[in-house]
Amino acid sequence: MDDSTRRIAQPLPLIPPQPIAAFGVSECGPVRTINEDSFGYDLDLSLFVVADGMGGHAAGEIASRLAVETILSFVARSREDEALTASADYDTSLSLEVNRLRMALLLANARINRAGASHEDYQGMGATVVAVLVTGSSLVVAHAGDSRVYEHYDGRLTQLTRDDSMIELLKEMNTPADANDPKVGRNVVTNVLGVEEGVVVHTAEWPRQPGRRLMLCTDGVHGVLDEGRIGGILASRDEPRQHAERLVSEAIAAGGRDNATALVVAEGEAM
Repeated sequence: MDDSTRRIAQPLPLIPPQPIAAFGVSECGPVRTINEDSFGYDLDLSLFVVADGMGGHAAGEIASRLAVETILSFVARSREDEALTASADYDTSLSLEVNRLRMALLLANARINRAGASHEDYQGMGATVVAVLVTGSSLVVAHAGDSRVYEHYDGRLTQLTRDDSMIELLKEMNTPADANDPKVGRNVVTNVLGVEEGVVVHTAEWPRQPGRRLMLCTDGVHGVLDEGRIGGILASRDEPRQHAERLVSEAIAAGGRDNATALVVAEGEAM
């Protein structure tokens, strides 16, 4: 099994529908003049997406927006698409829902790549992205880059994604890494949508856990706030709106210089 994919071992029972609430906040920050982050969600689909763009001029903003729009539209139209399984990108070792999300990111990669090739100012643009799809029995996550999703459940905060970054790569190789070194810093990503024709889309699928709270964010949040602070904010009984606003405002107040985006998702009355 490709280490970019984690999956559940057996079919899971359907869980009665739970009310889902979500709210996202995105701020430019005190230094940047353009917000290159984007986010979007569709409560009918139980689909949530955050992207962080990069590139010259306004290209990063375009790349992240294109990623979010493509993922939302593909998942929506593939809900009843019987031809999906005939696609060359369909992986028979994965569930249908994982394939839907994985193929959405692959399509976003292709569209950003084509847009970059067609416009001189957009050359080299790309985006990190994380997407979450809540189904009747499972939680599906797909990502590329260093945008993250965290789960807060039963008093514990868990990072559900692993960054595609130089510092994480060196850790895997058991090589000492200094995050302050500009060549291996936390913001040096090794895998993004759009820059190359090929991209590694990491996927994972877990059983549903009604009562959990999810937080998707860019590095403008997780690169500033530590897990203790993130967990402390998500542990409160506030609504997703208050959580998202606090996460972004505290990241900026703590000295964050990048765009900052947080999308908080709450499922079930226990939230």
